[in-house]
Amino acid sequence: MTQLQDANPGLSIGLTINGQPRRLTVAPWTTLLDLLREQLDLVGTKKGCDHGQCGACTVLRNGVRVNACLTLAVMCDGDQLTTIEGLAEGDRLHPLQQAFIDHDAFQCGYCTPGQICSALGLAHEGRAHSPEQLREAMSGNLCRCGAYGNIIAAVEQALPLIHRDGRGPRP
Repeated sequence: MTQLQDANPGLSIGLTINGQPRRLTVAPWTTLLDLLREQLDLVGTKKGCDHGQCGACTVLRNGVRVNACLTLAVMCDGDQLTTIEGLAEGDRLHPLQQAFIDHDAFQCGYCTPGQICSALGLAHEGRAHSPEQLREAMSGNLCRCGAYGNIIAAVEQALPLIHRDGRGPRP
């Protein structure tokens, strides 16, 4: 055995995930996506391309959109994370979740969690106001089913509601 193999690869990190403080031990090479799905059973965040090209793994890190497949878990020590599981309040859906239902903005649903988290981060960036700007700002989130028109309509419906009631990512 080499010295590297003998070393304990676990590092202790503290995170707040969907409002719940957590203390975890992770290997230095563990991605945020693998931590969420494999250690915490938060499987709403999807594994798509594993290269940061599809956006299926989009979550919010301190309110900012990130690809969880490209983010090492140890980089998130002390951070606030929001996943799709953290958006609804009991039986009350987040305005984006409701808008996706209202506009039938999903077909297979695989990209939906990443689309919704991306749209929520986008809402707080305050840059996208027209359908064209929304399309550009969300271009990193791919939908293989082609529901883009309905996704943009859903985001347009929800943006004013998010700003009005403050139901954005947890600070």
